[in-house]
Amino acid sequence: MGRRADSSILDGLRTFLSRLLSDARGNVAMLFGLSLPVLVLMTVGGVDIHRASTVRVNLQDALDAATLAAARSQYTEDEDLREVGLRALRANLKAYPDIILLEADTTFTLNDDAVVVARSRVNVKTLVANIFLPPYGKFMDDYLPVGAHSEVNRSSRNLEVALVLDITGSMGGSRIAAMKAAARDLVDLVVQDVQEPYYTRMSVVPYSIGVNVGSWANGARGTPIGARNISHMAWASATGRNISAITRANPGVVTSSSHGLQTNDYVWIRNVSGMGQVNNRAYRVQRINNSRFSLQSWNGSSWVAVNTSGYSAYASGGEVRKCLVSDCSVQVTAPGHGLSDGEGVYITGANGMTQINNTPYIVSNVTTNTYSIGVNGAEWGAHTSGGSSWCGRDGCQWRVFRNISGNLRAHQITTCVTERPGAQAYTSAAPSTAYVGRNYPATNAPCPSAVIMPLSSNKNAMKSLISSFNVTGATAGQIGLAWGWYTVSPSFNALWSGNPAGVASPNELLKAVILMTDGEFNTNYCTGVLASNSGNGGERINCAATNGNPFDQAEALCDAMKAEGVIVYTVGLELDSGGAAEDVMQYCATSPDHVYLPASGGDLSEAFAAIGRELTQLRISR
Repeated sequence: MGRRADSSILDGLRTFLSRLLSDARGNVAMLFGLSLPVLVLMTVGGVDIHRASTVRVNLQDALDAATLAAARSQYTEDEDLREVGLRALRANLKAYPDIILLEADTTFTLNDDAVVVARSRVNVKTLVANIFLPPYGKFMDDYLPVGAHSEVNRSSRNLEVALVLDITGSMGGSRIAAMKAAARDLVDLVVQDVQEPYYTRMSVVPYSIGVNVGSWANGARGTPIGARNISHMAWASATGRNISAITRANPGVVTSSSHGLQTNDYVWIRNVSGMGQVNNRAYRVQRINNSRFSLQSWNGSSWVAVNTSGYSAYASGGEVRKCLVSDCSVQVTAPGHGLSDGEGVYITGANGMTQINNTPYIVSNVTTNTYSIGVNGAEWGAHTSGGSSWCGRDGCQWRVFRNISGNLRAHQITTCVTERPGAQAYTSAAPSTAYVGRNYPATNAPCPSAVIMPLSSNKNAMKSLISSFNVTGATAGQIGLAWGWYTVSPSFNALWSGNPAGVASPNELLKAVILMTDGEFNTNYCTGVLASNSGNGGERINCAATNGNPFDQAEALCDAMKAEGVIVYTVGLELDSGGAAEDVMQYCATSPDHVYLPASGGDLSEAFAAIGRELTQLRISR
């Protein structure tokens, strides 16, 4: 009975298979059933292939960034480079949780050409790996391997960057704080710790009313002419004689017994009572006799008789004294003084005649060793010893000039410098060829204390200088710009032989100037003093700026720099839209992509960072 049951089952199975084979609809179902796993694999597997392709792109970007980090580090040993690179790579891959970094398969090595070569592999978790599809079974592994390769040249060119920073009064408060932080970060970003086989160096040029070049000042604007020693000072050539009478007549006649005067001698009269109109004036004598003489005065073109008929009546007293020069002013003896008629002089340190000290004068009656100062010293003490005579023209220690109100002033030279006048105004010619402008500042427009730093790789020194900045003064951006250029120009190497700029070579050396400002350029000069048409509020000389408008000067300098291949970046902090300052930022920059107009301190930091990344972007080759 068991056999009959088995046979029956087999017969039934044969009958079922026969019907299935003869049914067309069953063929379609069978074919669909057999192809379904393949279709599933193609659909889901395509997703995995796409995911693997995306991961490859992400891994490549992450590895490029990690290789850049390793290349920028100071390390040269593969083990150290791998540590830096792996740290960066791990951080860059955190955004991809389904990726497993195969650290054992990740390497960072430095070859003989100073190229950092990196290789890495990751595993990507698959979607189809855990799907069991009869009759094929488990078709794929749990993970797909993805690899990437990156090469970064540590630097293909040397880099010299001038950082020109506005430290004027308008930069106070949050602006200067933001600028300091951004500038320090830029130093860290640009200046590499490893200076071989290629170097990266930066100069720092703070500016306000000018640029303080410190101990390099004499080489840049010439050594100021120093003082000449004074051996004698006096205004009279004889002792005084008493006056006993003066007539009211045309001309008036003076009576002074045994006066000892001759015709055309010059005299000074003082202390007369009654006829006070004759006091404290210089006269020329017309001798009548040993006791009497008449007076002449200078009317601006000639000597004329003094008509005393309209004066008050003489009462008593008075003194007449013979003078050394026609205007009875003090005559100074200072051998080799080097002055000419009409020039200014400044006197210090005289003993006895102390009233003459620390005051500017215009000289006349000049001889090789003497001059007069146009001021009488009858009420001063007698000179006893000493004194220094300082010339007052541009190039001297003191600058004597008339301000816009016509008043005589004296300003002392500083280690700041101003615009270079003349044919080399907009060139990088060496200062030995043409000195730059000097600076004789007013007390309310002082030379900034911060001194420039020429090209250096000492990041700590640069950041310390930046941190020390104090705001002061108005804006001479054209002067800061010029000195940014000078610090990257080999023409100025004689100033700072220990910090020389390299010879221009586009394929081997990149030079850049970064100009940062927050406002209008409003400060320009005539012979070292604020010009009459300067927008600065300091005391100004009565002559217009030698080089003209500050913005025009800046544009001329930018044209010349760019013509020499210097890349110019401009950063204008919180500038008025469409204003002159923004216009010059746009004009000066190498291209529109080199212009940054941050609207806040935070934006300033981002602008400096963007410039730093561009300057230090290392060439990637795969």
